[in-house]
Amino acid sequence: MPTSRSPALPRVFALANQKGGVGKTTTAINLGTALAAIGERVLVIDLDPQGNASTGLGIDRRHRAVSNYHVMAGHAELRQAVQPTAVPNLFLAPSTMDLLGVELEIAQERDRAVRLRHAIASLAEADEATRFTYVLIDCPPSLNLLTINALAAADAVLVPLQCEFFALEGLSQLLKSVEQVRTTLNPALTIHGVVLTMFDPRNNLANQVVADVRQFMGAKVYDTVIPRNVRVSEAPSHGKPALLYDLRCAGSQAYLRLASEVIQRERALRAAA
Repeated sequence: MPTSRSPALPRVFALANQKGGVGKTTTAINLGTALAAIGERVLVIDLDPQGNASTGLGIDRRHRAVSNYHVMAGHAELRQAVQPTAVPNLFLAPSTMDLLGVELEIAQERDRAVRLRHAIASLAEADEATRFTYVLIDCPPSLNLLTINALAAADAVLVPLQCEFFALEGLSQLLKSVEQVRTTLNPALTIHGVVLTMFDPRNNLANQVVADVRQFMGAKVYDTVIPRNVRVSEAPSHGKPALLYDLRCAGSQAYLRLASEVIQRERALRAAA
């Protein structure tokens, strides 16, 4: 069911998967860029202590004086951490290694699981010209308190899934975690979709994984499949989304199609509300 969220609030997607190396950060960066390119105002929240989304969007570690650590620890408002990127309409709340310790710092606090939800809700106070339409939360590759905060704050989960042998096993674990959060913290949470990543059409196993995931999840799997692409892999080392680094490469074009598909699903959800 779609949420009854106020129009003043952005749509919030948690990009989550307990497995590492499945394309969460790459998808957060490039989907955010693609949404910004078609006119949305997008905030990427880097909730992974490794800070790869921050680096991939060109935000140097020296320029992360206010980060999501300060937001989660209660030392700053989310708007104080937000900074512009090189992409018009795309903003970032950066991460630092300090986030590794925040779980222990807030473990005894009653609101420990909903701090990010409250932080995002505060963005509604912005005027219409500076209000975000989408928030993408790049989660760490584990089900820790940071990921639980992301799921508790999100309207929906977007699941990047690598086309490899253990993909369905990891997906099953994530679905159980989403159901637990839905039951205890966020009854409106849904699965927005599963995006298949790092697809190599020459690999018979990859083709079988695509078929298996589509059979298991049905219409929840996006039509768009993100190919394994060297240019997409190179882009973060230049501090750029793939769409800025090489717009014409197959990976960039796939993320533009994914953004269009996300928007279409959003329209269908609104129409059904």
